[in-house]
Amino acid sequence: MSVNTNPQMLLYPRIRKSPFFYASRRHGVAMYSVYNHTYHPRHYGDPVTEYWALLNGVTLWDVGVERQVEITGPDAFDFTNLLVTRDLSKCKVGQCKYVFLTDESGGILNDPVLLRLGENHFWLSLADSDIVLWARGVAYRSGYDVQIHEADVAPVQVQGPRSAEVMRELFGDAVLDIGYYYLHEFTLDGIDVIVSRTGYTAEVGYEIYVRDASLNAERAWDLIWQAGQPHGLQVIGPCHIRRIEGGILAHGADITFDTNPFEVGMGYDWMVSLDKEGDFIGKEALTRIRAEGPTRKLAGVEIGGAPLGSFNDGSMIDVFSVRHDGRQVGEVTSACYSPRLEKNIGYAMLPVELTELGVHVQVDTGSEVADAVVVPKPFIDPTKDRPKQNVYALAGTGTSTGAPPHGPM
Repeated sequence: MSVNTNPQMLLYPRIRKSPFFYASRRHGVAMYSVYNHTYHPRHYGDPVTEYWALLNGVTLWDVGVERQVEITGPDAFDFTNLLVTRDLSKCKVGQCKYVFLTDESGGILNDPVLLRLGENHFWLSLADSDIVLWARGVAYRSGYDVQIHEADVAPVQVQGPRSAEVMRELFGDAVLDIGYYYLHEFTLDGIDVIVSRTGYTAEVGYEIYVRDASLNAERAWDLIWQAGQPHGLQVIGPCHIRRIEGGILAHGADITFDTNPFEVGMGYDWMVSLDKEGDFIGKEALTRIRAEGPTRKLAGVEIGGAPLGSFNDGSMIDVFSVRHDGRQVGEVTSACYSPRLEKNIGYAMLPVELTELGVHVQVDTGSEVADAVVVPKPFIDPTKDRPKQNVYALAGTGTSTGAPPHGPM
């Protein structure tokens, strides 16, 4: 019996559309997946070409699937601080933080970027899980005076070494004053937006959060697209090759509800502030796990054999099993062929004793059993110098505008 290796995805009313769905569709989406119950363009024909466009130019992608959970009200700070493992007393108004939300067992429910818009005003820009329901459940009869809803806001990402040029074209020199992981409000031809210097690429870049997205998203997309044409702007999907190279996690693949932060490695231990004032959900479990030590960890692996795909091209439809001494010991959660490194790379959840550098294992990729070795991770730019680059130089201005910066530069 033959297997259809490339079945179609049904487009129909039951699954939600990003506010940018029809705008991004005009650029020739070749593959969709579903993320946060919403169609998400994965690529436009050639993920490797999109990878090089991100590394060398400037790219635009629809991330309207990153639903925004908005938390407001007199107790919004205390309530949001209860939801996340980091200490929000160290997050200023106008600042962003990459955060974990954990359950009572310490399992990672989501890993959003948090935006602090006011003393008691937060957005959680979600990865793929139903956090608005979780947050409402936690708040119900808790005594916290908060309002929680999904905001009519949708982001796009403008990423790559020429992103500062496009952003300057759109918003003027002031946009260059936004520090890494800070945000600022702007108006784009009458459309209110929030611009943050964040992204899912490990390259320099920005996210533009369009307010009243159900009304304004398509016009905002067109304005960004037009401004980017002189700079070679290309529309792409999420570049999983680059995020695997850079150690960026994918919720649902590398981390799930069954993964705790101390299993992630890569220095993510700082994401858990066990000493912060006040409680947070999962604190008791994570205190115990840290004291006992995790029994497994996510390791970087180089995998031999034939070149793998790009992860978002349908070439890795399931995890790869990992064997050692003839027995299954773990699984590769994300893997791809890196054109720059000219090798297969990935992440494997393994028993702690097998995560030492240089340990050899075998990986079943579905087409062959290949030798693999544990290596340091991330694979490229471990100190994240690329996303922190001097954007004044990249935009060709050379110096600051002289206005007060929006956060450290």
